[in-house]
Amino acid sequence: YELDQPFLVFATQNPIEHEGTYPLPEAQLDRFMFIINVSYPTKEQEINIALSTTSGHLPDLKPVLNAGQVIQFQELVPQVPVSEHVAKYAVELVQCTRPNQNGSAPDFVREWVDWGAGPRASQYLILGAKAKALLDNRVSATVEDIQAVCRQVLEHRIILNFKAEAEIIKVTDMIEKLLKTVKV
Repeated sequence: YELDQPFLVFATQNPIEHEGTYPLPEAQLDRFMFIINVSYPTKEQEINIALSTTSGHLPDLKPVLNAGQVIQFQELVPQVPVSEHVAKYAVELVQCTRPNQNGSAPDFVREWVDWGAGPRASQYLILGAKAKALLDNRVSATVEDIQAVCRQVLEHRIILNFKAEAEIIKVTDMIEKLLKTVKV
């Protein structure tokens, strides 16, 4: 069955309740470009949520983009230039997540990581950086764009080992340390 374009998949996951659901294997998680963790709303935001969803009035929703505009954006993103320097930085970040990658991984990665990010992470870092550049009205992607999307691209692709879990190390901690370690 052919689906209309644009075809996008958004998946949600509750970090607390897993009963009745099947966890996705790493190979399937890798197909998702980003993971976006949504924190609790501020007090003011929560008051707005509580009032707007209990009033009996339907919200007046207006589209931000139509399907054609989404398709145009999807077609435009790959056209955004990225320098070889920026691409090399993205690949270096990804390769440094792999504990057995030709000795290039930092000591803390070899100590805490069981499995690092695959090549799809390099692709998604660059595509995410290109999209961020467009959203910021810039004509090319930068190292800062790579750094801005790094957590969302890598977090679900890195599997920590038992030692990291025992030391209460989180993947996000490791990514932050990696961003400070890998030279631009």
